[in-house]
Parts: sequence; structure tokens; C-alpha cells
Amino acid sequence: MGIGLCFAVLRRGLFLFCALVASRVGAHAQADDLAAKGQYIFALAGGCACHTEAKGVHNAGARPFRVPLGTVYSTNLTSDNETGLGSWTDQQIIDAIVKGLRKDGSRQLPLMPYTLYSGMAQEDLKALVAYLRTLKPVKKPTPELTTSTPFMRSVVTELWLKAFGIFYESPAQAPKSGIQRGKYLTNHIAICGDCHTPRNSFGVPNQSLYMAGSPKDGPIGEVVPNITPDKETGIGDWKREEIAELLLKGVKPDFDNVQGLMEEVIRGTTNGYKDMTKEDALAIADYLKSIPAIKNVIK
Repeated sequence: MGIGLCFAVLRRGLFLFCALVASRVGAHAQADDLAAKGQYIFALAGGCACHTEAKGVHNAGARPFRVPLGTVYSTNLTSDNETGLGSWTDQQIIDAIVKGLRKDGSRQLPLMPYTLYSGMAQEDLKALVAYLRTLKPVKKPTPELTTSTPFMRSVVTELWLKAFGIFYESPAQAPKSGIQRGKYLTNHIAICGDCHTPRNSFGVPNQSLYMAGSPKDGPIGEVVPNITPDKETGIGDWKREEIAELLLKGVKPDFDNVQGLMEEVIRGTTNGYKDMTKEDALAIADYLKSIPAIKNVIK
């Protein structure tokens, strides 16, 4: 082999090596970008605060929630293979989020608001899964549902979903700006109506009182305020900037601080509403100002 041919082969080999390195670096950069986007979606979802027990390890689940005839516990979101999501496929995680399916195919109780999450865009779901993969594994089993009628769990869940469950179409991409962006974030990411819309005795949201609050139906027994634009009982007198300020800093126009679960989702576990962009906070504010004003006194 001549010297010239040797140099040509070396140059070719070096080119291929550099291309391979660049490709791998690019792939890692894309993965990092996707996880970073997922972390933002996680923040817009209030840092999934329900999956962190009071004074417990972040995202490791086991937080108790009362249901009729028992108590249900939130699941471990970390990447632990045994007790978390480490051994789940991406599709299994997505199915859990938007369909309420466990790894074994059984259905979660609709206390997990998967019917609302079903409207989350495909691009946001993929990003969210990428971020969940980055959560440090924590071995913490989820306590079993405590109920006096365990045999009724699956039957009641499926009957409830058939009678009252509303699943949404998942768009490929999320709206990027304006009121449509605010509507999407409010209903399918931050899921504000899950708390701020009162429910009947069957746990069904009363859509005639959409976002009108409740004195007793909060997920952890808290009073939930009216956030419709009604000027007497809601937030009709609030400026859009004041609504955004509450989402970002937890401060009301009268300088009082929010408390309870709202404070938790603003703070988040590692990320929460406080980490959303001002543009997204204003989009939510504009959407809330566009919904029907409902007079509903909350005491």
C-alpha cells in the first residue's frame, strides 16, 4: 500500500470516527433537550405534588387520599425498577398517564385524573416520559388500597368510566400561544378544574359550575376558591397580570399568600408553577378571564 493510499485510508477512518462522535453527541444533546422540555411540562403539572408524601422523598409516592370506603395512595414516579417506573416501557408510562392503566393492564381509580391528561399533546407526553426517566431511583413500595370492599374496585372503576368518564383526543402538538395555549394548559396539564370544579356525590365534576370552586370537595378536604371571572365571588376584578403573579409567586392582589395544595403545586417538588414562563402564566390568565362568570359563594 502506497503512502498516499495510507493517508487516504487514515483520513477516511478519522472522518468516520469524528462523524460517529458527533452523532452520539448530537443524540445526547437531543435527549437532554427532550428531558428539559419534559421537566417544564412536569412543572406546569404542579410538579405532580400528589406523588410526594408530606415531608417524604420527592416523587416517591405513598401520599394518602381518602375515597369512599377507603384510602388510596399515590404511586412512585422515580426510576426504581422494583417500586417505581424503571422497568416500564415508554408506552406503558404514557398509558398510565392518559388511560389510567397499570403495568399489568388493570385500571387505576379515577382519582388519578387521567381522563383530563388524555388531552395532553403527544410531544409533551414524550418529553414528560424522558424527564421521568431522569428521576433518581427511590425504593419505596406503594401501599395497597385500603377498602372494605376490595372486590368492587375494578368493577366500580369501569362502570364509573363508562357512565361519566370523558377521554379527549391527544393532539400531535400543543398550542403555542394565546388563549388556546391557556385553555390547553389549564385543562390538560395544570388540570385546574380537577380541584376548582365541584363534584357531585358520585365524584363527577359539575360542569355547570366549571371553575366555580367548592367549600368541601377539594382533593385533600380544603376549601377551593371560585376562579371564574365573576366580580362578586370569583376573580373578575383581578388583572391578568395579578392572576399570573399568583401562579408564579403564590401572592394574591391583597398580598396574602396562598396555602395548602395550591401552595404545593406552585412550589412543586423540584419544579412547579413558579417555573412556568410569564407568557404561559398570562395565557392561563387570559383563558380564565374568557370562561363564563359564575356566582358561587365559597365559605
